[in-house]
Amino acid sequence: MKPPPFDYHAPRSLGEALEILAAAGREGKVLAGGQSLIPMLNMRLTHPRHIVDVNGLTELATVEAGPGGVLVGALARHAQVEHSEQVAAVQPLLRRALRLVAHPVIRNRGTVVGSLAHADPAAELPAVLALLGGSVRLASAGATREVPAGAFFTGPLESALRPGELAVSALFPALAPRSGTAFHEVARRHGDYAVAGVAALVVLDEDLRVVTARAACVSAGPVPVVVDVSGACGHHPWGSADWRGAAAVVRDGTEPEADIHASADYRRHLLGVLAERALTEAARQAAQEAERKAARG
Repeated sequence: MKPPPFDYHAPRSLGEALEILAAAGREGKVLAGGQSLIPMLNMRLTHPRHIVDVNGLTELATVEAGPGGVLVGALARHAQVEHSEQVAAVQPLLRRALRLVAHPVIRNRGTVVGSLAHADPAAELPAVLALLGGSVRLASAGATREVPAGAFFTGPLESALRPGELAVSALFPALAPRSGTAFHEVARRHGDYAVAGVAALVVLDEDLRVVTARAACVSAGPVPVVVDVSGACGHHPWGSADWRGAAAVVRDGTEPEADIHASADYRRHLLGVLAERALTEAARQAAQEAERKAARG
């Protein structure tokens, strides 16, 4: 299949790109990795009159890992983030999630920020950003704004991006002390979109009791679904916390839809099973991290 006709633009600076996007308005689409846009064009699912290729804006191909978290520029590829040891040290959930995204050849080209802007509720990275309470920075010809994950994803394949805006970076906050994360999913084949998936975050206190426990669900609704289960297991030692009960809260807090891959009931059942696994593993990771830090003094 062939894409519909469009005007191609290759700006040489961010300012030029934003000017083109401002003029194009709703008729403009941004090309970065292209792993979602190109198939949609070829299947005639989108009909933009202007394609703005930002691959020449090398200043956006940055990944910065620091005490506050991981700041990923719009042109940073999945593989670049996945293989960064600095990123893994600051926010290990990113590496865990990225290893579940498609296949290496896709990750070599696809971009992290592009995946967020695509806003697919079956994708891993939107769930990670929502779970961690991250944000996306949006730029236009006149201003920039920071949009928290809870407000960024507005529907299936819909985000808070306005006509004329470009998502220039995303911030994934660093883990707090004595924190652990995990990501489990079920897919028909490795690299396929998940039938269901759960990312988990658990934070412990100095006595290794649960302070915070949250789960973000993939393929569970029109946007990533984040469920706080701290009340179901909070203030209990992590090893004796009721993770099965917490997983039931996650399961009952979702309303997945049926499709050709799974019924709604089966998908909800999977979310409960995966939530228990992810929460238990995240708690174990948090305890191990606390023990390592204690051993180092």
